[in-house]
Amino acid sequence: MPKAATMELQQQIEQVRREAYAAGYAAAMQVIADGASRPAPKAGTTAAAPRRRGRGRVRQAATAAKPIRPRRARATATTTRRSANGRAQRGTNALIIEEILKAMAPSPVRPAEIRKALQDNGVAISFPSIHHALRQLEARNAAEQVGGSKSWRHRDGTG
Repeated sequence: MPKAATMELQQQIEQVRREAYAAGYAAAMQVIADGASRPAPKAGTTAAAPRRRGRGRVRQAATAAKPIRPRRARATATTTRRSANGRAQRGTNALIIEEILKAMAPSPVRPAEIRKALQDNGVAISFPSIHHALRQLEARNAAEQVGGSKSWRHRDGTG
């Protein structure tokens, strides 16, 4: 008799466990479906800016309490479109850096000065990304490295 009671109790516990798992799974899937059905938020910068992840519901609750204000668009020399996933289009960094080189022409500019100008415009780009963009511009004959230095200048397209 005690064995039968123990087996029945274990079966009941297992059944409750399955039902609780199924209910939790269904609730999680509903949250995922709700999150997937919302439109992606629009971002404000024009280049690849670092993304920071929040802490799930804690962050969502804090933002839900604040009223949402529309952001003013920043005036830039080049207009860039964002892709559907919220990231800037390919080649945007090179276009922005080319505009900076044009603005500082004919004097040579170091990558640190380019980064400072970008940060003044509210855009954060890493040094490796700046170097990659400069190499892209060099391949297009839009920029040239000054001698053996680490300075770059805009090439006006002639020569």
